[in-house]
Amino acid sequence: MNNFIEELRWRGMLQDMTPEIVDYLNKGMSSAYLGFDPTADSLHIGHLVGVMTLLHFQRAGHKPYALVGGATGMIGDPSFKSAERNLLDKATLDHNVACLQEQLSHFLDFSEGKQNKAELVNNYDWMSQFSFLEFIRDVGKYITVNYMMAKDSVKRRLEDGNGLSFTEFSYQLIQGYDFYHLWKNNNVAIQLGGSDQWGNIVTGTELIRKKEGGSAYALTVPLITKADGTKFGKTESGSVWLDPEKTSPYAFYQFWLNVSDEDAAKYIRIFTVLDRETIEGLEKEHLEAPHLRLLQKEIAKQVTIMVHGENEYNMAVKASEILFGKSSTEDLAGLDERTFLQVFEGVPQAEILKSDFDAIANVTDLLSENTNGIIFPSKGEARKMIQGGGVAVNKEKINDPNAAVSQTLLQGKYLLVQKGKKNYYIIKVN
Repeated sequence: MNNFIEELRWRGMLQDMTPEIVDYLNKGMSSAYLGFDPTADSLHIGHLVGVMTLLHFQRAGHKPYALVGGATGMIGDPSFKSAERNLLDKATLDHNVACLQEQLSHFLDFSEGKQNKAELVNNYDWMSQFSFLEFIRDVGKYITVNYMMAKDSVKRRLEDGNGLSFTEFSYQLIQGYDFYHLWKNNNVAIQLGGSDQWGNIVTGTELIRKKEGGSAYALTVPLITKADGTKFGKTESGSVWLDPEKTSPYAFYQFWLNVSDEDAAKYIRIFTVLDRETIEGLEKEHLEAPHLRLLQKEIAKQVTIMVHGENEYNMAVKASEILFGKSSTEDLAGLDERTFLQVFEGVPQAEILKSDFDAIANVTDLLSENTNGIIFPSKGEARKMIQGGGVAVNKEKINDPNAAVSQTLLQGKYLLVQKGKKNYYIIKVN
């Protein structure tokens, strides 16, 4: 059985833990849980630290529980939030829960017959059985208001002057009861989470101690930040999601490919399962030739395959080579429509009716008057640049201004025009 604590420590994934947890883990296979609030129908890369923590726990021979918070998602965790979240209805939460469960199966082994198979649980299953009076009688009486007020997440909201609703204030009691329920019914004695969850987690250990005289343990991982101080997992267009419909595999791959050298050295430990020797070897190679971006390429490969699979990874690599390196018409034709449009998102686009397209005499007409001057404002300018070798259609250089338009439409409806080295245009034939 691998040493889970040491694995997290060398990877930079250990923030705080209750001291007795080491002895407890050394006794043999144990169970731990980590919670995910289903506030959206997809995880984003900010959740991956927690997911990887569960993954390493299972790889160390222990049994992981992924708790999807169907109940707590109705309230919203106030931890280090400046304002109360919008409350979601049950139908939306049920949909989100189902989506998160499917995504978690990419990382954790839920195989029947496996001794330490991962388990998925939803706290709505037990919290929905409580009446309000039962909850405040059977749970609330064990935790004092003074104890709850002392939590940093509560104090910060009160000091900021934003206030805290009773609904949010009760969140730590519900999370504490989740821990108690899993301890009592599933023999789960460890809760894992981000460092902002420490207060909520130890509320659970306190409830277990006071209600049953039992022992339970806490372990947190650091909140990930970028070297420049900006928020991890955010881009100009928003969060980087695991759902390919929200963030395409190409954009997902590009996110990891473009992290800084400083961040790459940290992220390759946290977001991959590569061993220490392999990572240190890659770091040494990277230092010798940083311009090759070996660390970034390896992180992007490992995480993209883990989330989206090898085919989508290969498609993302091919797409990157088309945009940033040498490529052929065959490479371009090999992209699916979603990846093609993602790669060239934001480039100027012209539309032509199929009947008009079929009647075009030559490439000069196509690139000027038939595309409303979007690519070239005049036939003369188009002709001059074509003769100078500065125009390509579907990655094929065009040298004859009078040549017929013979290129095959990509995905049956697109032509990609390149003007000079960096200017791209899409012609869509309807």
